[in-house]
Amino acid sequence: MTDVTNKKIAVLATDGFEQVELTEPVNALRARGAEVVIVSQKAGEIQGMNHHEKGDRITVDLELSRANPADFDAIVLPGGVANPDTLRNDAQAVAFIRHFTDAKKPVAAICHGPWTLIEVDAVRGRKVTSWPSLRTDLRNAGAEWVDQSVVVDGNFVTSRKPDDLADFNREIIKLVGQGRSETLAKAS
Repeated sequence: MTDVTNKKIAVLATDGFEQVELTEPVNALRARGAEVVIVSQKAGEIQGMNHHEKGDRITVDLELSRANPADFDAIVLPGGVANPDTLRNDAQAVAFIRHFTDAKKPVAAICHGPWTLIEVDAVRGRKVTSWPSLRTDLRNAGAEWVDQSVVVDGNFVTSRKPDDLADFNREIIKLVGQGRSETLAKAS
């Protein structure tokens, strides 16, 4: 069993996130002992989606303006169409994500989540997957896009959709449990 106790994970999301792509990784990481913090552009609650229907409202733990990315060991980027589209247009969110990619900390993105990684120019030369409609965007940004349930490339874990969450969660836990020094060596 991979140990993720004493690891602090940021989940960056805003209104329009795909609910299970946030809640399932959060639950899996917390079940293994990680401290998981929901970070968003605003305090209060953010609106989840179940595909095209409104889902639950989720409580934000920390406003992005108060979040220091150096305090976290990894980041999870859930999908949903509106969520990453909004975040990739927010300079503060882009800077927050860039910290993780530049520091080669574990980065996990599912479904439309990799849109934000394009904005930080982090997919060039990387093997990734995503929701199929992002395939051309990712290829145009220099990524090798593949149609697999989960792809691990150095410090990145990417998945396509909610059906892939079991694989996605397993690989997030493995990557976070490896620690930064091992992740850095593999990403080099």
